[in-house]
Amino acid sequence: MTVIQTLGIDHVDLTVTDLARSVAFYAEIFPALGFRRIPEEPGHVWASAHLSIAIRPAEEAEQSVAFNRFRAGLHHLAFRAFTRADVDCFHEYLIAQSVEILDPPREYPEYGKGYYALFFSDPDRIKLELVHHPWGFWRHVLASGEDRRPRHVTVSHE
Repeated sequence: MTVIQTLGIDHVDLTVTDLARSVAFYAEIFPALGFRRIPEEPGHVWASAHLSIAIRPAEEAEQSVAFNRFRAGLHHLAFRAFTRADVDCFHEYLIAQSVEILDPPREYPEYGKGYYALFFSDPDRIKLELVHHPWGFWRHVLASGEDRRPRHVTVSHE
C-alpha cells in the first residue's frame, strides 16, 4: 500500500455533560486561541486556520458520568502557541476568567528541551494545554516520524 501523508488533524468533537455550560466556557476560551464560531455548521463549532472543534452533548445515560482521561478515549487536547509569552498571556487571561488551572506555565524538560506549557480544564474536567516548544526539535519529529525522547510512564488517577 502507498503511504498516505496526512496534513494534520482536521477536527475534534468533544462530548460534554452540560451543553449550555460548555458552550459558554468555550465561547470565551476559543476566541482567545484564535478560533471563531462557525454558525453555518450544525451544532456548536469553532474553527481556526488549522482545526475545527465541535461541542456535542453526551447521551443522557452518560451525562452523570465524570470525565476520566485515563479511560480509553481522549486524554487531553493541546494547542500550540507561537511563543512562551503567548502561554504566559493566556494564563493571565484564564485566571481573569476564573478557569481552573491544573499546572501554571513552566518548562517540562521530560517532554523535550524548551517545552513550556500551561494545563487547565474545561467544565467537564477535560484537560487542555497550551504549549510552546522549539520548532527545530518538532520539525525533526514531524519530518522523521521519530520522537526519541526518553519516556517514563507515571500512572495517576487524578
